[in-house]
Amino acid sequence: MLTTYIEEYGPKSVVHLSEAERPVPRAGEVLVRVLAAGVNPVDWKIRSGAGARMGMTLPIRLGSEYVGIVEQTGEGVTNFSAGDEVFGMVKTGAFSEYLTVPAVDIARKPEGLGLKEAAALPLAGTTAWQAMVDEAGLVEGQRLLITGASGGVGTLAVQLAKAAGAHVTALCSTRNIDLVRGLGADEVVDYTACRFEDFVHDMDVVFDTVGAETFQRAFATLRRGGVMVTVVAFPEGDEAARYGVTVKRSFTASNAETLGRIGALAEAGKLVPRIERTFGLSEVKDALELSENGRARGKIVLTM
Repeated sequence: MLTTYIEEYGPKSVVHLSEAERPVPRAGEVLVRVLAAGVNPVDWKIRSGAGARMGMTLPIRLGSEYVGIVEQTGEGVTNFSAGDEVFGMVKTGAFSEYLTVPAVDIARKPEGLGLKEAAALPLAGTTAWQAMVDEAGLVEGQRLLITGASGGVGTLAVQLAKAAGAHVTALCSTRNIDLVRGLGADEVVDYTACRFEDFVHDMDVVFDTVGAETFQRAFATLRRGGVMVTVVAFPEGDEAARYGVTVKRSFTASNAETLGRIGALAEAGKLVPRIERTFGLSEVKDALELSENGRARGKIVLTM
């Protein structure tokens, strides 16, 4: 089988694509023939050196979310059978033609959803859900600000928040206003045209997907008692105390129940992944480069 891996950290030139032995599922696992895989910032960050900080050992196979067909089940697996279409997320290895995964970490692919769209959901969708719902406790009627609303996580976050009944204010650049408004955002703020914190106030929740200065400035948009959840920054200052809010760092974890909920929303037409571009597996370096430049609107997908 073909698989994508690195033997050292660095730029896109360190990424290799070559043949490897097809894995065999152990007890509790399934072997998945991967049909498509989503590309996420964590993939190029691992390639660039984050793998060492995350405790990974070289060589490392890349790829963190996928959709595919169950080829074989390991001992004790009763909830999936060969031929089932499934999707899920993994720590590494999704940019491969085959991978083995614990059966407890996968869910059935949403009916009626294309392969590219299904591949774009697991990691980004779970990231948005766990940050907004599990960490921030977002509920119907609350006012939510999403930074980076046109990105892979942001485009799904807008739709998930609207499905939850929240009032969504979304930050994006000029060229993405129509895209984000079309996702259902109640208010769209062009951060290139103004200081967003001068116009956005009294938010119950901020979901930050950008970090850096945007993360720091977004504190001023919260009401006292509000909640800031970030998936990119590491809160270290006294902002929470100064603004009278709670700040959390959300770490995404594989969860089949969450995948099932996200899949149900997709089946109901309430969650439609926005695909920026599709690449073949042989073009994996270019796909990672597009993700790294930060200009993608929605998700990037590899097809096998």
